[in-house]
Amino acid sequence: MMEFEIVFDREEDGRWIAEIESLPGVLVYGATKEEAQSKVEALALRVIADRIESEQSTAGVVRFAAA
Repeated sequence: MMEFEIVFDREEDGRWIAEIESLPGVLVYGATKEEAQSKVEALALRVIADRIESEQSTAGVVRFAAA
């Protein structure tokens, strides 16, 4: 099982940032916290899929935990 923690921050202009620090480059912005979470999960799944295709990893079950 792969489990990833999502870290949130908020910019001064109100935008939300969501990042999965254990997956380099998986950082997104959203107008709401929920939008940022949805986008970061989708990006993380793409990165994980690329890693599986290139045989760098196997997934099993993927879970996300919001911090």
